[in-house]
Amino acid sequence: MTQPPPNILGSMKQDGSRLELHPADVKGVWNRRRRAAFAALIAFYVLAPFIPMGGHPMIQLDVEHRRFYLFGWTFNSQDFWMVVLLLLGFTFGLLLVTAWKGRVWCGWGCPQTVFLEGVYRPIERFFDGPREARLRLAAAPLSFGKVARRAGKYAAFLVVSAAIAHTATAIFVSPRELGLMIEEGPLEHLEAFSLTLGFTAILMFNFTWFREQFCVVLCPYGRLQSVLHDRDSVTVAYREARGEPRGHLVKAQHAPKLGDCVDCNRCVVVCPTGIDIRKGLQMECLACTQCVDACDDVMDKVKRPRGLIGFASQNELTGLPRRTLRPRLVVYAALMTLSLGTLGVSLAVRTPFEANIFRARGGMPFVVDGEVVRNPFEVHVFNKHTAAARFTIEVRSPVEAQIVVGTPEVQLQSLTDAHVPVSVSIARAKLQAPVDLVVVVTDQTNGLSRSQTIRFLGK
Repeated sequence: MTQPPPNILGSMKQDGSRLELHPADVKGVWNRRRRAAFAALIAFYVLAPFIPMGGHPMIQLDVEHRRFYLFGWTFNSQDFWMVVLLLLGFTFGLLLVTAWKGRVWCGWGCPQTVFLEGVYRPIERFFDGPREARLRLAAAPLSFGKVARRAGKYAAFLVVSAAIAHTATAIFVSPRELGLMIEEGPLEHLEAFSLTLGFTAILMFNFTWFREQFCVVLCPYGRLQSVLHDRDSVTVAYREARGEPRGHLVKAQHAPKLGDCVDCNRCVVVCPTGIDIRKGLQMECLACTQCVDACDDVMDKVKRPRGLIGFASQNELTGLPRRTLRPRLVVYAALMTLSLGTLGVSLAVRTPFEANIFRARGGMPFVVDGEVVRNPFEVHVFNKHTAAARFTIEVRSPVEAQIVVGTPEVQLQSLTDAHVPVSVSIARAKLQAPVDLVVVVTDQTNGLSRSQTIRFLGK
């Protein structure tokens, strides 16, 4: 493979056109760990909408009805601020990991990498063979065999893309509803069908052709590395002091002062973004560690120590000590802990239902009927339980009052609400001092209650 000049991307030819990459297969301890991580993450990404938890899917975002189910918790639109805390915690955690260990999220946890390397590339290897066979097939003229291989591969890609797209759709509708939609046909559910079809097309485009360009060109996270990294950030690095000057083994017999790098180019051909890790830290490096395993395998064969390519900081590469604890890590860790801690406390003290009292809308706040003053109210009850619950509504007054509750007892399904009218009448003679009413809403199913106070008006 002709290497591009150092001032352009590894996935580009010298004339600036796209260079189709065919990373070579690699085996090693890091590859085994990565495959195990991929298997766990794929299982989570695919099965989460279908695994029941608390009577609902583990993850379901019912945007249409503003109902959200996450890991056994139920939320409505008023709980969106908790989602902000979760996103802030994830963001600060990502900043922490990046400043500490480089772009490991990209190479180990990002769905783009997980599905590309864990699903689509194995399918491609099954149909097209190892790297050398894929290169020959790409350069070969059209033939029946080439068309058959391409058709089989793209058909498999289409099946996988459609399966992932349906899984994504199941996040927004329940698996049961998705099954009914499929049974009833696309014409009955054009919106869901269009969403699934569009997502399938995006996945096909991305994983069939765009691939590493998403990470290199489109994703903004890679460009953040320049401000997140410092000289103590641990990244996949080539130990230049040990490897240089590089040279082939034949040359090493006549030049004993050559370094450990035998210039086999193996670290380049296994890279999914086509970079040469020996040129130093680069934005396109995903910390996938494929070059680490490839280089260690070569070092074993030439009987030299492993670790020519491995995790190291820029300070370590120049012989300086690496600092693990430093200000930016402390700040990121503190912000992440604050966000997730606040979220945890909020979830711990969060009641599984909401109860609020409002003055009647569209009318007078109170009515004087002779010697009696009447205040109309409305009690709003929202059930956040994962199951149905029964609620009772009680109004307490410090003075004698006539209290009428429209529906003293209501039965609510999960994430449904009710508006209950309340009328309180008090004699004007009893209103010499302010009167505060107490509204108590009790969750009879779970033995919980909430109370609110509202001032009775009439003077």
